[in-house]
Amino acid sequence: MQVTRKTNIIKQDFEVGGKSYEVVNQFIYLGSQINSKNLIKEEIRLRIQAGNRSLFSNKKLLKNKDLNVASKLQIYKSIIRPIVTYGCETWAMTVTEQNRLLIFERRVLRKIYGLTQHNDGTWRIKTNEELEIIIKKETVLRFIKSQRLRWAAHVIRMDTIRTVKKTN
Repeated sequence: MQVTRKTNIIKQDFEVGGKSYEVVNQFIYLGSQINSKNLIKEEIRLRIQAGNRSLFSNKKLLKNKDLNVASKLQIYKSIIRPIVTYGCETWAMTVTEQNRLLIFERRVLRKIYGLTQHNDGTWRIKTNEELEIIIKKETVLRFIKSQRLRWAAHVIRMDTIRTVKKTN
């Protein structure tokens, strides 16, 4: 992948040590998408897509009447959320991307907690505020921020000879 600010450069394959390499705009490395514009939007879209696949594969567990909501929430926090937030320590998100993650999380939480019944017998979905109160404001965004802080503390503790430490 060629990363440059210049837009009029002709991208062509190159050769190193007798091996030819194709120039690409993006590629997947260790499960995360890297692109030449350093945009995280596509990576978050792929992470949410993977989260949807995980949600679908665990649908029977989340709809199971024998499991209580605490167990279902634990399934979300231990299986689905790590898939969505993989590599989040390096994300620089915009408000739009944060909202997409919150929308995904609320959809999962609505599947877990179900509908609310009024006194007159009518049913409605839970509001965003009700969901935040139920999970004690431990949203996916707070989780991502805590992961970023954890990573920053880890980098601070590293030896100065480490490449990651040198780049900060």
